[in-house]
Amino acid sequence: MRFDIITVLPGLLESPFAHSILQRAQQKGLCEIVVHNLRDYAHNKHRSVDDYPYGGGSGMVMQIEPFAVCIEQLQEKRQYDEVIFMTPDGETLNQTIANNLSTKGNLMVLCGHYKGIDQRIRDLFVTREISIGDYVLSGGELPAAVLVDAVTRLIPGVLSDETSALSDSFQGELLDAPVYTRPANWRGHQVPDVLLSGNEAAINRWRDEQAMQRTKTRRPDLLDD
Repeated sequence: MRFDIITVLPGLLESPFAHSILQRAQQKGLCEIVVHNLRDYAHNKHRSVDDYPYGGGSGMVMQIEPFAVCIEQLQEKRQYDEVIFMTPDGETLNQTIANNLSTKGNLMVLCGHYKGIDQRIRDLFVTREISIGDYVLSGGELPAAVLVDAVTRLIPGVLSDETSALSDSFQGELLDAPVYTRPANWRGHQVPDVLLSGNEAAINRWRDEQAMQRTKTRRPDLLDD
């Protein structure tokens, strides 16, 4: 799987992709993450990629030309399943979306900055718009990193225990059950006896019950349907 990320701040994405699961996924050849500096596609003396908005108003708007040149050059080399724009007014990222995207081959991700991007970029090139929550960040770089992480860990072979991703919160529309590890007794706080019983059927029932109870308490909206 390949991610092509277009950003005006490539340095902001160096660390998230250079450690832990994302690093190992790239080293194994299971995913490729390529970050493109939008300024490399600006054909002006100062490599600027923004300008004042038509109609007035505060802030600066990212221009269409640098994005268009970069996107078109990338599309000449390969076909993309989705061209995704990270934006607060997109559909909210959830596990279902991550599951779906993890089955794709090539994804392009656009990171906005400043006041926003020229609407024509969204109209002409973007196939999907995704948000990570109802709040505004300084740019799309951190949301892009969140998206790549959520999707990459679902690619077969990325996690050493592939069943781990299947039991995560939101898989099956429920939050995950509580988890414990050694020691069994810490300062008088005991791990539930059922988890020490070795009875797999009883453990699975307990986990299902706990997952349902936690979801009812914390995220009842997940059960509304």
